[in-house]
Amino acid sequence: MSPSITRPALVEAVGALALIFLGAGSIIADQITGGKVGLVGIAFAHGLAIATMVAAAGHVSGGHFNPAVTLGFVATRRMPVGTGITYILAQLVGASVGGLLLTAVFPEAARMAVNLGTPALGRGVSAGTGIVVEAVLTFFLVFVIFGVAVDARGERAIAPLAIGLVIVMDILGAGVLTGAAMNPARAFGPALFSGFWANHAVYWIGPFIGGVLGAWVYTYLMQRPGK
Repeated sequence: MSPSITRPALVEAVGALALIFLGAGSIIADQITGGKVGLVGIAFAHGLAIATMVAAAGHVSGGHFNPAVTLGFVATRRMPVGTGITYILAQLVGASVGGLLLTAVFPEAARMAVNLGTPALGRGVSAGTGIVVEAVLTFFLVFVIFGVAVDARGERAIAPLAIGLVIVMDILGAGVLTGAAMNPARAFGPALFSGFWANHAVYWIGPFIGGVLGAWVYTYLMQRPGK
């Protein structure tokens, strides 16, 4: 791995680790406290994890921390395929380390009760509906990322806040349906150590569709050619 990609890949791994340890960790904490964290707390744990990591290290890697975001960059030719693959592998490694740390620090009973915070479909939600929900939520996320962090006309000073808040918004609005992962790594890391793989494909197919559509719509319909 060349030095030019080593630092961005490391940042992507650290960001994904933070998302899993703090985001999925908040779900386990909610279990331990008997629901005192709540959906609002869980939503903000995820949103703040990403917002702070984007603010701290987005200038190094772009602050993707999400294979669906990276795929959006690749699909709109803002990133070479090889670099995109490296980013995605780094994100999955970071998420896996996050899952391992959750296993090491939280009590077994609490971990098992919520499958280590692995996202799951709500009661009565089919896999097909789950894919649609995850696609829509990820569309919003990537559309906002391109609007505030990619487009030179965007309000880049508030990019971390806006990106974090769209994650909060998505979880509050649809967390009860799918867990609002919006991120294959968010599902993969906890699933790897909980063994809970039910409907796992939903959390790859939906975000990948939504990520590409969000990136495509913003790039080709919202921006002037060449911008």
